[in-house]
Amino acid sequence: MNQPILTLSDLAFTYRDAPEPALDQINYRHRRGEFTVIVGETGAGKSTLCRCLNGLIPSFTKGRLEGNLQVAGHRDSERPQVYELARIVGLVFQDFEAQLFSTNVELETAFALENFAVDRDQMQTRVDRALNRVGLSGFEQRDPASLSGGEKQRLAIASVLAGSPSVVVMDEPTTDLDPVGKRDIFKLAQVLRNEIEGIILVEHETEHVLSADRILLMHEGRIVQEGPPGEILADPRNVERLGVRPLQTTVLLSQLGLETDALTIQDAAARIRSAGWCVRESARESLDGARRREPYGERPGATQDETPREPQGESTGESPLPVVHIENLVYRYDESTPAVDGVSLDIAAGEFVALVGQNGCGKTTLAKHLNGLHAPTEGEVQVLGKSTADWTLPELGRRVGYVFQNPDHQIFANTVWDEVAFGARNYGFSEEEVGEKVDGALAETGLTGRDLEDPFNLTRGERQQLAVASVLATDPEILVLDEPTTGLDYHGQVAILNLVRRLNESGRTVVMITHSMWVVAEYADRCIIMSGGRVVQDGDVRTCFSNPELLESLYLEAPEAVRLGYEFGLVARSVKEIADCLERVEE
Repeated sequence: MNQPILTLSDLAFTYRDAPEPALDQINYRHRRGEFTVIVGETGAGKSTLCRCLNGLIPSFTKGRLEGNLQVAGHRDSERPQVYELARIVGLVFQDFEAQLFSTNVELETAFALENFAVDRDQMQTRVDRALNRVGLSGFEQRDPASLSGGEKQRLAIASVLAGSPSVVVMDEPTTDLDPVGKRDIFKLAQVLRNEIEGIILVEHETEHVLSADRILLMHEGRIVQEGPPGEILADPRNVERLGVRPLQTTVLLSQLGLETDALTIQDAAARIRSAGWCVRESARESLDGARRREPYGERPGATQDETPREPQGESTGESPLPVVHIENLVYRYDESTPAVDGVSLDIAAGEFVALVGQNGCGKTTLAKHLNGLHAPTEGEVQVLGKSTADWTLPELGRRVGYVFQNPDHQIFANTVWDEVAFGARNYGFSEEEVGEKVDGALAETGLTGRDLEDPFNLTRGERQQLAVASVLATDPEILVLDEPTTGLDYHGQVAILNLVRRLNESGRTVVMITHSMWVVAEYADRCIIMSGGRVVQDGDVRTCFSNPELLESLYLEAPEAVRLGYEFGLVARSVKEIADCLERVEE
């Protein structure tokens, strides 16, 4: 009989000093060659389970471990040591940057092989193959610190694959990848299932997990549902209740009163047509009209008679100056190809701009010029009518708030209150003003009452909110956010996005870097696409999604709802827009 590669029996783990267990009575058998995806809200126990599988818990993370875990047929009493388990179970961390420490990409990928005493010729072959599989061939001599977030994530995956473990466990391995890169990781998982004995992958997005054999849905430390994707994902209300973004096909089918077990875009569209639904004749004209009304996109659900936002910044005559003016910007990290290469663009007051493109295309490098974190190699950047070279960094930082991709890169204080107060104090506000600004920022971000808590005891989503609050306390006119939804469950993503929407509607200009194309579709007004350090498309969101072939060539992909609209000849930005365009023809 084919023995499972992993067997968990009544497994439970409670972190030291924690009041409740992080894992509670987990029973699971991973069959050889199986591809399993774990989904669930933040705090459900997904990462804790992953760390149990390769021995980091309890060997390095202390607490009370109960129950049994057998790996590769070993009895629990014979369980291999951590260094032995590394050969069997390879783990890509959720915080993938914590795995990277070598001075170049090649050495990073070879590190495990050196510890395993692999022959040097074989080592080179395995390193080359692993880098090729994640799209990093040619990056061998790059310093990992110089890579983009997505490229670092690919490197972490390559370093695990090079070790050829029997089981590969990847904890949210696609969070920082562009849409095509995310799709490629799931394709790689499909290939690996035929080469190794098991793949376990934690993921927040649902569309790509349809290729898995099995889904584990976790909640409060337990596996509350287990089964094939078609069984777990066919109930959109249930998965959303448990913090997982539902398949948009099932959301649309549910809104139309149809059975929700048609999960793919093509199957869902066929079911909708067979039930007698078709596009109203006036619908296409309505969406085309919406595109013409949007100088840079009208937010879904907005009405034409909304009061326009007050412009910010200086103005001359009838036309207000842009709050950001970039002219022929070039930036080089060294003598190599420019990271930003001849970019020129303007951003108007009150816009909500999405900045997108494949990993390493220059998005973050461009954005860091807006608050002086980078100075142009060539060209000029003006903010609020003044060159960034003429602003002092404190003055510019107060007007352009920058929220980093990883909130832990900017959080350092001992309490939430001190963290939020730091910027305002640094800019010379009186203590009375600091108190008012901190209280206001905490209220806006939903952190009122958490003043005395340790920031690092907050969840990832709450730390993201704290990073936003610390920027808001300085009352910036422009808000730049680098991947603000990374690592958050669906509820956390929506909370952050709705907060950013409110800030935009109150008059702040928002520039958001994101790889989540559904975020672009549903929240942004304008979409700027970069490739190779250049801006290759810039326009309202609906226009940017009107050419799927171009998006694909730029390593992007229209989100699920937009592609579902394509099936009906629509360029819709959300499921709601599609539903509003459909009518049922009575027989």
